[in-house]
Amino acid sequence: MKKFPLIILTFILTLGSGSVYEACTRVVYKGTDNTVLTARSMDWKDEIPANLWVFPREIQRNGQVGPGSVKWTSKYGSIISSSWDITSCDGMNEKGLVANMLWLGESKYPVFNPKGRQKGLAISLWAQYFLDNFATVKEAADHMKKDPFVVVSDNIPGTEKFTTVHLSLSDASGDNAVFEYIDGKLVIHHDPRYTVMTNSPVFDEQLALNNYWQGIPGTIMLPGTNRAADRFVRASYYINAIPKTSDTRTAVASVFSVIRNCSVPYGISSDTEPNISSTRWRSVSDQKNLVYYFETVFTPNTFWVNLKDFDLNPKAKVMKLDLSNYQTYSGKANKDFKESAAFTFLGL
Repeated sequence: MKKFPLIILTFILTLGSGSVYEACTRVVYKGTDNTVLTARSMDWKDEIPANLWVFPREIQRNGQVGPGSVKWTSKYGSIISSSWDITSCDGMNEKGLVANMLWLGESKYPVFNPKGRQKGLAISLWAQYFLDNFATVKEAADHMKKDPFVVVSDNIPGTEKFTTVHLSLSDASGDNAVFEYIDGKLVIHHDPRYTVMTNSPVFDEQLALNNYWQGIPGTIMLPGTNRAADRFVRASYYINAIPKTSDTRTAVASVFSVIRNCSVPYGISSDTEPNISSTRWRSVSDQKNLVYYFETVFTPNTFWVNLKDFDLNPKAKVMKLDLSNYQTYSGKANKDFKESAAFTFLGL
């Protein structure tokens, strides 16, 4: 029998440790005529209340870690999905830049000294920082190479579980980057080919695992479990197998079918295998047309929001789409957003 590469054996051995919280999949589709869509699933062991928010330009923000917080004024408006209304975990800005935060148990962040010279940014604001400030992946990656701040993490509210995530960016050109903090240092993976990201292992090892499976035709066999590595392989295969088109209806339907294939059925989780949790919701960002599609497991419809139809000018109103209590929306949902005070990002 042919032996598995050492990296696969290592991954299998690590599956028995850790606890189950977040397990998500993110995938980027590149069609014809500049059609780019980014999809993600939000998988979580427990309920993770989400709402949709639209933020205008020129909002004053800070990193929420005290006097040493990095400060900025948002250059771009955005639509985001919140978690518990304390963080932006997913979203797209008016330039078509998309940010997605996914769980990564191997994350280890730098030590933040509140009295030191290095500025700090609460992890709840990590995705929003990119959406507020950058139009392209290259701009964001070049900025982060300058080490402008330290990401500061803390426990998930109400738990003793330390928050450990990595973050992906994609833009309207189809460029991609993955940001991970490994052993206290930021690692940036920047390449248009990096269209898929899941959870553990770290991104370098995800790529190696996928390279192994590329030697096995996907029409003959694909790994079928809910584990992060298997979802990575399936997403990588199917996103390249579906039709490459500029027809929005076909592209969105195809991309939703891929992210659903990589989702975890509702009610499934495992206390012995990390990164396996029920899918709670899914999003697809159309970065050419600036339309954000969304569906949850508790509502029968997929609905969408056209970011271009909102007033994103400075001093425009913050708008919220309430998804609590199983509220159901259908079709274009712009009219269902209500003016609201912005939520407060969780800090120290």
